[in-house]
Formats: sequence, C-alpha cells, structure tokens
Amino acid sequence: MKRGFLLFIIFTVVIIFCAVTFNAQASGQAKIVFSAKTDINNDDSSEIFVVDADGSNIQHLTDNQFSDGLAGWLPNSEKITFRSNRDGMFASYIMDSDGKNIQRLPDEIGKYGTLWSYNGKKIALGIYNLDLNYEIYIMDADGKNFRNLTNNPAQDYDPTLSPDGNKVAFVSDRNNKSGIYVMDIDGNDAKLLTDNPFSDAYPAWSPDGTKIAFASQRDGLSNIYVMDADGKNQKRLTYNNTVNYMPAWSPDSKKIAFLSEVWVYFNIFVMDADGGNPINLTDRHENEWITQQCWFDPAVSPVLPEGKQTGLWGWIKKW
Repeated sequence: MKRGFLLFIIFTVVIIFCAVTFNAQASGQAKIVFSAKTDINNDDSSEIFVVDADGSNIQHLTDNQFSDGLAGWLPNSEKITFRSNRDGMFASYIMDSDGKNIQRLPDEIGKYGTLWSYNGKKIALGIYNLDLNYEIYIMDADGKNFRNLTNNPAQDYDPTLSPDGNKVAFVSDRNNKSGIYVMDIDGNDAKLLTDNPFSDAYPAWSPDGTKIAFASQRDGLSNIYVMDADGKNQKRLTYNNTVNYMPAWSPDSKKIAFLSEVWVYFNIFVMDADGGNPINLTDRHENEWITQQCWFDPAVSPVLPEGKQTGLWGWIKKW
C-alpha cells in the first residue's frame, strides 16, 4: 500500500514537472510580429499579427477598420509598438504581446515612428522635411536631444543602428544612385558601402554587429544580399526568381526573415543567414509587412524586470 502511494506521488510530480517544463518552453518560443492587409475592400486597412518563428500559432492582435502597421518589439520587453491612424492622424502605440492594453505614445516619442537602438536608449528616424527631402534624425528614448544627422540635399532614409550604438547605416542617393552608407552616430564620416549602378536599400544590421543584410536590384529583380559591416564580401542570398526585400535578422544572427512575392502577394519567408533552407512562414493570400525589429526571442534577449528596463519602456512607465 505504501509502495503504491509512493509511486502515485512520484508519477504526479513527474506530470507536474513535465507540464511546467512544456509551458516554460512554449512561453520561450521565438516570435515574429507582422502586419497584413485583411480587407480587400479597404485599401487603408491593415492589422497586426504575431506568429511563432516556425510558422505555427498565428494570432490576430488588432481588428478594426483602420491602418495598424510597422510593428516591432520593444527592446528588453514583450511589448509591441506599432503605427496607427485609429485616432485620426498616424501616431505610435504600444500594446502587450497578446494585443491587450493598447496605449498611445506621447508625440515627442512617437510622432514620426520608432526604430530603437538595441539597448532601447536611442531612436533613429527617417523624416520627410519641409525642404522636400528625407533626412536621418536621432533622439533619446524620452524624445530629448532630437537632431539631424545628415542635413544635405540628398534623400537619406532607411536607418539601421549598429548593436554597439556607435554607427548608423542608411540609404542615400547622394551619388545620384541609391546606395547604402554608414556614418558615425554623430553624423560624421559617412562612407559608401555599396557602389554599383543599381538600387540598394533596406539595410539591416545583424545583432552580433558583423553583417549588414540588404536588398538590391543589381542582378535584375530585387534580392536579399549580405555583406560585412565594412562593405566587404557582398553575397547574394536569394535565388527564387521573384521579388525579395525587407530583411530582418533573428536575435541570434543565425536567420533572416524577409518578404517575398508569391503570385501577387508578399509573404514572410525565413532562411539561414547564409541563404540556406528558405521557408514560407505564413503562406497567406494577403500582403504582409515586417520591420527590422519584428523578431522576439527570450532565449537570446531575455525580458528584463520592469525595474531594470532601460530606455523607451522604462520612460513610458514613468509617463
């Protein structure tokens, strides 16, 4: 009798342990947030979704007649920020990873959008000025120290920050063609990394700081390429005879998500960092969109306790 009771206790403990382990693993799943056009009768309507990085468990987070897009994960947090015109004009918002607790960011932070540094302390912006050209700006996460980094007659846009916070890669047509440049965080010492007659765009700095992925039309259709952070060793990654663009690195720098045209729709694909093993992650009959900060992986970038979170979310908690 005692032996049977002991076996029952052991069995119960094993079941509880397995359940806890499974839940921990499930909650630790890497995820990708994206937006998609869901209403074919409303050109301005788009909604936000999140999907596990293996393509399973797609969740619909926002559902309204407005335009919700440009979604990304807040550094060191399970919060999602996005742009929306739900209040009339476009502004930036923040919500929980399940779509709850939506709040609008103050205009001094989110008026133009948000692309944060890896530590969440800086925000880089590409803004269309009154002089009818785009410039790269940067500011602190609380909206202070707003300053122009480029300030020239060329079109400068698509900024991406290096993980150490010391460099900004961006796109410019200052040489009468669209190329990728890198400059110091103060706007000095801008250098051209890609030099060819064709269009290069959408730079994305790898989290380990060694690579920059980008899209280029140098071989005809737009394809995904990768290069060293100094512009050397440029290599084509996609060979699927269709349009590919908007690369986004996984937090461990081992995979790249990107948009690829399937029939008449753009779907999210994921491939290895060397271009191997591409898979269609979503396979939906809708146009989808991702940003540089679409990935979240708690195993690589753990969520910090609220008291230790720095940058934008730490400031919002005080607001």
